Amino acid sequence: MLYYAVIVAILATMALALARALLGPSVYDRVLAVNMLGTKTVLLLAVAAFFIGRPDFLDLALTYALINFIGTLAVLEFFRVRAQRRLAEEEKGD
Repeated sequence: MLYYAVIVAILATMALALARALLGPSVYDRVLAVNMLGTKTVLLLAVAAFFIGRPDFLDLALTYALINFIGTLAVLEFFRVRAQRRLAEEEKGD
């Protein structure tokens, strides 16, 4: 019974994170929401692993957590470099 409550709570927070990712308002809000969605997915995988009696799914959860972290850093670096390029182009144009 406790597993069901935890899974429902995690799914509810995932829905809220998905809404934030879709609505924004800024790019950084969306990146943060997608990162939170990935973190909740890791938590859901871990809870589901124990719920169905397959703790070996924890390896998948840890791998997904690592991919989520690296992906978030890559996306943030992309937006930082893009902002710097736009700023440099604006300075050349002036």
